[in-house]
Amino acid sequence: MLKHYFIAFIILFFSYSITIAQEEKPNILFILTDDQSYEALSAFGSQVKTPNIDKLVNEGTNFSHAYNMGAWGGAVCVASRTQFITGRSLWNSQKAIKKHGVEADKGNLWPQILKTLGYDTYMIGKWHVNMNPEKIFDHVILDSGGMHKQTREGYNRPIVGKEDVWSPYDKSFLGYWKGGKHWTEVIRDTTIRCIKDIAQKETPFFMYLAFKAPHDPRQSPKEYIDMYPLEEIEVPVNFIPEYKYQYDIGLGKKLRDEKLAPFPRTEHAIKVHRQEYYALITHLDEQIGYVLDALEKSGKMDNTYIFFTSDHGLAVGHHGLMGKQNMYEHSLRAPLIVKGKGIPENKTVSARVYIQDVVPTTIEYAGGEIPGHIDFNSLKPFIDGEKKNRQYNNIYGAYKNLQRMIIDENMKLIFYPAINKFLLYDLEKDPDEMKDLSENPGYAKDLAILKIKLQELQKELNDPLAEN
Repeated sequence: MLKHYFIAFIILFFSYSITIAQEEKPNILFILTDDQSYEALSAFGSQVKTPNIDKLVNEGTNFSHAYNMGAWGGAVCVASRTQFITGRSLWNSQKAIKKHGVEADKGNLWPQILKTLGYDTYMIGKWHVNMNPEKIFDHVILDSGGMHKQTREGYNRPIVGKEDVWSPYDKSFLGYWKGGKHWTEVIRDTTIRCIKDIAQKETPFFMYLAFKAPHDPRQSPKEYIDMYPLEEIEVPVNFIPEYKYQYDIGLGKKLRDEKLAPFPRTEHAIKVHRQEYYALITHLDEQIGYVLDALEKSGKMDNTYIFFTSDHGLAVGHHGLMGKQNMYEHSLRAPLIVKGKGIPENKTVSARVYIQDVVPTTIEYAGGEIPGHIDFNSLKPFIDGEKKNRQYNNIYGAYKNLQRMIIDENMKLIFYPAINKFLLYDLEKDPDEMKDLSENPGYAKDLAILKIKLQELQKELNDPLAEN
């Protein structure tokens, strides 16, 4: 009889211990936007108004130099999101996603790893990864596919002296308005309903919340456009009518991002596109605010780590470019903010990191060990103040087989293989990348060193252009 009581006590003790462990395990909310440059937050001095995301900056730790490695195709978001889901660097993730069935069977994918650590996993919003999310998440609440497409009238506009028939608040152009309700608001409402359901559960959750905004078509209600009078919109300091190497590096008139605005670029066209970009971001920020309010009301906020980032940046006029298929800071970098229990408030980390460093960071906060196949590094040592300077020896970037990039300290080398052209920038003295130093004799040594380091980094990252 005593033996039976003892066994019953042991079972109850371990059941209680497991319940307590689940209650203490933090929730994880990952918020991913699309095409939002690192500079597109009012907290960082931009013209755009983002009070809710600014609040995350003030209440958390901001990584001011967070990079996406680039892409193997024009849809940069696909490569970026694939790197998140696989936890692997650019070219390794491309190989891994081709064998996504094997990866899923092994439990190697990000949500699966968190599931093994006791998490209920949710996916809401834009997916755009070449596999079925239902195979790796417990709950796919809303899979909004790739993107709501731009209409024919939305390209090559506006042209000075010609009527601009496309309007961001005219619902007849569909896009975000397809279905009658702005798609960002659809994602908002879906997420809030999901949070209300989660509030009734004790199991910790991981939510992958991916908004489509501010990707084009940049549509928002008229009141948001009215917040940004055209005459007050600033043109980027490094604006030029046409990028010198545009057609040599795959950024010609056939690339959908680049053909949004007329060639050559005009200041008027850039102002209009930036006006619409800012309006959509402010509308997005408001919906994120509603989501965060719902999380607060659910009682889960105090035990939730929030990671906010975007899949990459966007040019919108910088260097005469419109898209993200380039190796400049405005397109490689995205905001990256972490908020939660024990996270220092109003702290900025300037060390260069990758946005996909979020993956091992969440695994650590979930109480797990980072698997060996994960190529990225945790941000936790920076958050805890144990590390201050470098996360990686060098930062790497690539676009198809047409562009390569490396950053070493503050020196940046861009390489265009098709025309054997190198560009060299000092990011400390020239953060807007306006002065190419590649032919300056005073920087010949820097150029030579970076060429060698780029070759070494290409081999390390399994770059298909790596020299044997």
